[in-house]
Amino acid sequence: MCDRCSHQRSPYWKTRVKKPMKKRTLFLTRVAVIAALYAALTYAAGAIGLAYGPIQFRFSEALTVLACFTPTAIPGLTVGCFLGNLGSSLGPIDWVVGTTATLLAALCTYFTRRIGGKLACLWAPLFSTLFNAVLVGLEIAFFVPDGGGWAAFGMLALEVGVGELAVCCLLGIPLYVLIKRNEGLNRILTSDRDS
Repeated sequence: MCDRCSHQRSPYWKTRVKKPMKKRTLFLTRVAVIAALYAALTYAAGAIGLAYGPIQFRFSEALTVLACFTPTAIPGLTVGCFLGNLGSSLGPIDWVVGTTATLLAALCTYFTRRIGGKLACLWAPLFSTLFNAVLVGLEIAFFVPDGGGWAAFGMLALEVGVGELAVCCLLGIPLYVLIKRNEGLNRILTSDRDS
């Protein structure tokens, strides 16, 4: 009870937390969770030799469909890719190039998510495959010893692209459908409230 009057005082945490802070906290929490999932799945694929190199099958790339649901996926996927690429043998060049490919794919997926109706889930695999094939293909062709330069770029881009497309279609599209059909998951990703 309040010292000066007879009304009950609300708990401190209910009166002091402002709505913009809740939204900011929710945004940062989602970014952190997506980044952690992406990095953990990348390291899991790396442990069995599937995360780095010309032939990749990163389980984490399935998460690119999250950009169809929420803008928090853009920084989440980008930070997660950067953290995942810290394990790459190419070092700083992969931190920059691979992360840039993921950022561009997430941005394009997010801004085109409403185009195509029921086929909107195809944007994530398309953009992710395109940007990774070109940028990571160039990275491998020119920054890996004996990468082959322009002569090998086409084949390297094709190898990266096929692996990317496979994981995005085999794991990403089912994840998209699961989130779309599951009201709870959809609300967790898209709700602005902290309830």
